[in-house]
Amino acid sequence: MAVNDFIQSNKDRFLNELIDLLKIPSVSADPKFKDDVFKAADFVKESLIKAGADVAEICQTAGYPIVYGEKIVDPSLPTVLVYGHYDVQPADPYELWDSPPFEPVIKKTKIHPEGAIFARGSADDKGQFYMHVKAFEAMMASGELPCNVKFMIEGEEEVGSDNLDKFVIKNKEKLKSDVILISDTHMISMKDPSITVGLRGMAYMEVEVTGPNRDLHSGTYGGAVANPINILCKMIASLKDENEHITIPGFYDKVQELTAEQRGRLNEAPFDLKEYEEKLDVDTVFGEKGYTTIERVGIRPTLDVNGIWGGYIGEGAKTVLPSKAYAKISMRLVPDQDWHEIAQLFEDHFKSIAPAGVKVKVKSHHGGSPAVVSDTSVGYKAAEAAMEETFGKKPIPTREGGSIPIVALFQKELGSDPILYGFGLDTDALHSPNEHYGVQNYFMGIETIAAFFRHFKALSDQ
Repeated sequence: MAVNDFIQSNKDRFLNELIDLLKIPSVSADPKFKDDVFKAADFVKESLIKAGADVAEICQTAGYPIVYGEKIVDPSLPTVLVYGHYDVQPADPYELWDSPPFEPVIKKTKIHPEGAIFARGSADDKGQFYMHVKAFEAMMASGELPCNVKFMIEGEEEVGSDNLDKFVIKNKEKLKSDVILISDTHMISMKDPSITVGLRGMAYMEVEVTGPNRDLHSGTYGGAVANPINILCKMIASLKDENEHITIPGFYDKVQELTAEQRGRLNEAPFDLKEYEEKLDVDTVFGEKGYTTIERVGIRPTLDVNGIWGGYIGEGAKTVLPSKAYAKISMRLVPDQDWHEIAQLFEDHFKSIAPAGVKVKVKSHHGGSPAVVSDTSVGYKAAEAAMEETFGKKPIPTREGGSIPIVALFQKELGSDPILYGFGLDTDALHSPNEHYGVQNYFMGIETIAAFFRHFKALSDQ
């Protein structure tokens, strides 16, 4: 096929372009990278123009911009909307990276013998959304673009997509499409391809516990005044019981319970527990009693501390009883939990368990709703057929533990089920030091996305 011939003959360029994009430290959470986030938006816009888009524009928001692009071949043809994000997670702690996070290097690994690109954002989500840009270019260059295509690439996904909902609601006609493609998830493996049909939601909180009005000498005051760090640790520990069941009243009231048959199908996915433990260098798994590992990360809600700090953490010793202690806590949610309700339940409960002698503040940073998408739609069938064509094996529908809040937004406002078409692996160290993305995954993704367009057009015509 001309499309695949074009991809093969342009592999080096496709890879080098991605590396150039990965060099831009577009960290949306840290204001010191503000200029770089805007620089990444410009890069995306120019990439769309070079690939063949008729329209490519920077759409300003109250925060970071959304890059919109389109190629309308014929209004009567099916339209595919592509979503992705060009912002990335903070790279801290830098000292745990084997190579600088914004100086991409390709290294061979046991899982990626053909090489993997080590850089922040390589898998989440620059490497994945850029596959769509390159698939679009290949179809354009070979004269084989069978559908209209629109792109919506945002710069605030890693901080909650605060301005995306306003943009989507305001631009429903502009974003009108027959299917939405999102590559921001992962597959089971290169041997066992999969398509995500479920995502958890999230409520992200920050808590502050204050004791005395200043840091105190731990000898003079220790044992006589409440220590906010000690108190905070006790409060956090009380949020789960001995079975890892979350103790917040009302937390499970709306959790959608799966039937034994549904749970059985979920556990049919290939999973080697010993290999899973070895990859993480842990001697055993851990989690809510009564559920398998696959179920714990796919269909059960969680509560985890993402960071905790207070007092003196510099070199050497300082005998201080701190005035304040802080923690960031995230809760992954499942259908039909509402993140606003869960955030309020958490705040009310956390304040209620604070002992005398301390004051507590709770802040809700951001959140998003869980989502389940159809595995019988035309879009899913096209995605399934394309993946079977390129990987040689029918993909398995799976539920993933991560959160993409905009999926539920798209379902509600645009009336279309997104196809969660990720090509990364769960070993890619997303949000961690040494994030990486397989070179083969990148090129297989480009080929599969191009095949999707062809299958989607054919199935839409039936």
